[in-house]
Amino acid sequence: MRSNHVRDWSLRALGVAAVVAATLGFSAAPASAHNYPVGYAPAENSVVTEQPGRFTITTNDTLLNLDGTGSGNAMRISGPTSAPLYYGDGCVTLFGPKLETTAQLGQPGEYTVTWQVVSTDGHPVSGSYTFTWQPAAGQVLAPGLAAAPTCGAATSTDAAATPADASATPGTAQSVVAPTDLLWIAGAALAVILAVAATLLLTRRRPTP
Repeated sequence: MRSNHVRDWSLRALGVAAVVAATLGFSAAPASAHNYPVGYAPAENSVVTEQPGRFTITTNDTLLNLDGTGSGNAMRISGPTSAPLYYGDGCVTLFGPKLETTAQLGQPGEYTVTWQVVSTDGHPVSGSYTFTWQPAAGQVLAPGLAAAPTCGAATSTDAAATPADASATPGTAQSVVAPTDLLWIAGAALAVILAVAATLLLTRRRPTP
């Protein structure tokens, strides 16, 4: 009889351990789910001959709009490399997994798009890429700005229009630790406590053979 009791208790303990492991797995997964770019428009390393007008960064998942104004998300267009100026008004718009801004380009040459987005898990992710501007005949060239533009206070803040690291290596993404990780850790700890409490309660209620 005691052998059966020990076997039942062992099976119950294994079941609880499986539940705890699964809970920890689901809790920890979102903490590493940083968004990453899956497409650019204009395309990376492409040669552009007509004013694109609109610039788009497409990521693999929905981006966060922390305060309804796009704060934390930004995009800057600068070039050409030989004498860089800034183009556009610094304002960005979110469309699910996409970040967009509008701008007209200036003199021919290599241009850089520097961007920052807030991932689904709350982490800021940034990067940059380049393309070549070779305007066809008849294209109207923009004068450009000596300083990076910032969107108006009514729709954004200065921090929202400033990427976290404007010197990010082209084609790479960077991330920093965010306080939201603490929420996942707390949830995992709570799941463990509840599982242990349930095990103790079931053990006490089982009648002694």
